[in-house]
Amino acid sequence: MPTRFLFRDDAYLKSTPATVVSISDEGGIELDQTVFYAQGGGQPGDSGILTVGGQDIAISNAVYGPDRTAIFHIPAEPGHTVKPGDSAIITLDWDRRYAMMRAHTALHLVSVVFPYAVTGGSIGTAEGRLDFNIPEGSDINREAAVAELARLVGLNRTVSTRYITDAELDANPGLVKTMLVQPPRGTGTIRLVEIDGLDLQPCGGTHVATTGEIGRIEITKIESKGARNRRVRIALTSA
Repeated sequence: MPTRFLFRDDAYLKSTPATVVSISDEGGIELDQTVFYAQGGGQPGDSGILTVGGQDIAISNAVYGPDRTAIFHIPAEPGHTVKPGDSAIITLDWDRRYAMMRAHTALHLVSVVFPYAVTGGSIGTAEGRLDFNIPEGSDINREAAVAELARLVGLNRTVSTRYITDAELDANPGLVKTMLVQPPRGTGTIRLVEIDGLDLQPCGGTHVATTGEIGRIEITKIESKGARNRRVRIALTSA
């Protein structure tokens, strides 16, 4: 049975009971359901605590299994005695997750303000970056971009998810902003993240419910990474 990815439908769930399904050769713990996001798409995996039989096990990361239908929770220290069938409670390091939710949603707004193809990116705790394919000589005004980001945050638009089929995505290729990475296929559906009236794109990450939760977005640096690539770094200064 595949893991139930509870975070996909409710990114605000901080904890859930679960049952241990299997243990990987490396000691990773598979659960029947989880609130932990597994690393991917530039977003790190979640960390937190797995409680089994009164024992608290620090989890340092979450990763997908080979077929991406299961998530394995990676203990910070080896040598646990967890076994399949054990009842457990998995609890997020919520402050870390929420900071990444804000940063991830902020980067969606950055992709609105800089309407160029995305060539790379990464998400951290209240910071992140996107790389864009921007032709040399293009006019990039950092102060104007910061002001526009503040305006979009201030609109306090709703952030929601919905699903389309692979065929619907094929009919609307402009939804994909990334040049080098395509949305994962194979399940028959593609998850879209929509910022009401502002942005719609395939994304499997976790996001805040409204743009107002992001806080102030600072552009800390715009770097040249080749003839056409520009790296835009951001930091969030308040929630």
